[in-house]
Parts: sequence; structure tokens; C-alpha cells
Amino acid sequence: MDAHRTGRVSEAVRIELAEILGFEMADPRLSDVVITDVNVSSDMRHAHVKVGLAPGGDTKPGKALQALEHATNYLRHELSTRLGLRHTPELHFAIDEHPEAPERIEVLLKRAKKTQGHE
Repeated sequence: MDAHRTGRVSEAVRIELAEILGFEMADPRLSDVVITDVNVSSDMRHAHVKVGLAPGGDTKPGKALQALEHATNYLRHELSTRLGLRHTPELHFAIDEHPEAPERIEVLLKRAKKTQGHE
């Protein structure tokens, strides 16, 4: 598959997941979860989603991952509806262990607020 298309799909999945988690999910375990990165495989069958926890939140990483795994089918259904892909990728969640994750989370939160017109 074209690397450029894979990158576009990865970014689209990241944006849509961030919007769903940030504005449409009622689960309190997901209130502090931020999507930091998405890598879709070249065959578009798998999406590896890196998540971080917003600074100052009280959600534990294990509880957040458990909530995400529980919501996987709903999230895939929403992605399928919004993106119109032939195959909606299976979602695999992991905590972002990157040393700059807290700073990146702040930037992503600000970007999400801007795109929603809150600033």
C-alpha cells in the first residue's frame, strides 16, 4: 500500500478517535485519555494506537486501557461510519511511553480545543 495513503489514514483515524474520546464518550475512565499517535499497517487491517493520560488526571493507565478495550467495537463502528474505509482496522491500544508524551499531550489538547472552537 502507498505510504502516503497509510499516513493519511493514520492521521484521519487519530483525529476521529480523539474527537470520539474527547467529546462523545461518557465513560469517566476515558476522560483523561488522549490519542498521541496512530500507525495503520500497510494492509489497513490493524491500527496501533498510542494513548497518554492528561496531566493532573486521576485515571490509572491500566483502567484506561481496560476501558478502551471494552469500547473497541463501538470505536471501530464509529470509525467505519465516519471514514468510509473498505476495511476498518482492528484497534490495538498501548500507553505512550515516549519521554516527551506529557508535552505532546498538552499540544494535542490545545489543538483539539482550537478545532472545536473553544479558544
